[in-house]
Amino acid sequence: MSSAAVAAMPVGAAAQSAAGGHEIKLGVASYSLRQFSRNLTIKSIKSMGVGYVNIKEFHLPYIAKPEDIDKGRREFENAGLKILGGGTVTFNKEDDADIRAYFEYAKRAGMPLMVAAPSTRVLPMLEKFVKEYDIKIAVHNHGPEDKYFPSSRDALAMMKDMDPRMGVCCDIGHESRAGKDILETLEIAGPRLLDMHIKDLKVATGKDSQCDVGEGILPIVGIFTYLKKTKYTGGVMLEYEINGDNPVVGMQKSFAYMRGVLAGLA
Repeated sequence: MSSAAVAAMPVGAAAQSAAGGHEIKLGVASYSLRQFSRNLTIKSIKSMGVGYVNIKEFHLPYIAKPEDIDKGRREFENAGLKILGGGTVTFNKEDDADIRAYFEYAKRAGMPLMVAAPSTRVLPMLEKFVKEYDIKIAVHNHGPEDKYFPSSRDALAMMKDMDPRMGVCCDIGHESRAGKDILETLEIAGPRLLDMHIKDLKVATGKDSQCDVGEGILPIVGIFTYLKKTKYTGGVMLEYEINGDNPVVGMQKSFAYMRGVLAGLA
């Protein structure tokens, strides 16, 4: 298939074709569009040809009435977007009732997974709710500033004997800033790699060096090669944290680069 034909396909279809029949689920972490309304966020994601989304609370509040959560979920789904998860959700209260409220929210919102930022004391408490609700927990790493899980490896060490639905959302930018080899981390995670936040950096440890995917130094080709080889089934969600008031052009460029990488791997 020509590169022009691949570029003309929707992101999901192009990713599936480029991966030799195994779909790489490219999607958007809606935090990328945090300054946009839900309606504009949905339209923007659709304009990118993306079929998958992880919903941030800006676009579906935790404290919304049940009927409003139902309405928001329908708006995403009626637009043809598959909800892969939600978050990042902060779990910092050692309180079962508080934890349950988030799981109830995720259930109602149609989220099979929550990207989570728990404390080390709360993390083990989540396992029983994962078993009860059959909703996965993917712990998000936040780099050197994160006092609990700067690297995905820190969370993986705690979860090694937990339910397999307890895993990580590896944010590759923060993993790099934590001084870790990203590809090595993905291999360590193995089947506990449940979700990913993809982005790029011009400086490996530079917090303020984020750029469009493909313009930096992170090993994007190696990452997609690994995901293809292991038949990874989770989401690869673009978390675009720059140009907050006008992110769409940079996001489109990032998806174009990722499509090209997948086409090149075919």
